[in-house]
Amino acid sequence: MKISGSSKFIAEIIGTMVLVLMGCGSAVIAGADGTTGVGLLGISFAFGLSVVAMAYAIGHISGCHINPAISIAMVIAGRMKASEAASYIAAQIIGALLGAGLLYLIASGKAEYAGGLGQNGYGDFSPQKYNLTSGFVAEVIFTFIFLLVILGSTSSKNINGGFAGLSIGLSLVLIHIVGIPITGVSVNPARSIGPAVFVGGGALEQVWLFIAAPVAGAILAALVWNTLIEKREKS
Repeated sequence: MKISGSSKFIAEIIGTMVLVLMGCGSAVIAGADGTTGVGLLGISFAFGLSVVAMAYAIGHISGCHINPAISIAMVIAGRMKASEAASYIAAQIIGALLGAGLLYLIASGKAEYAGGLGQNGYGDFSPQKYNLTSGFVAEVIFTFIFLLVILGSTSSKNINGGFAGLSIGLSLVLIHIVGIPITGVSVNPARSIGPAVFVGGGALEQVWLFIAAPVAGAILAALVWNTLIEKREKS
């Protein structure tokens, strides 16, 4: 059965909305303080579980990219047309804005709400004050690792492809466990754009890093995968 472009577009909007609402929501609503909330591990699992849930919900419709870096990597890897990737990216940004908007609507209903939406940052806006260089390197490398897992898990040569959603989600958990103190973890331009637009200020000024670094990491992963790991045989 052929799946329409509109179905894929809607699926990517919904999937990205869920990722931002539940992932960022775990930090904003459930709390980063391990004594009264879910803590760093809980936030890490919220992002990973969001991906797992959406992979099995919409994976058969759109592939569940819900991340512009993934769509770009798929183009570089030869698994997707650039025109389709552009549609996916537009849907992902819309979904992220919807997720961030819903999170703001919910979170702002509490009198003590401080105004954050789980936005990413470096320097003074980093959870533990890591500088721009640390933030950029971390985002490139973490995205590189994330995309290698995705490319491998979804490869036609992988006999365990049915578990792709689980492996991808767990890899995102791992990345968040290490990366939250550095930047809050993006590895996904849409996930960063949504909250930054609503928070504004420093979050919006710094969002360029969380677009550039994940895209660079994704491109690097696709090139390494195609040229060094799963080499295409010459005809």
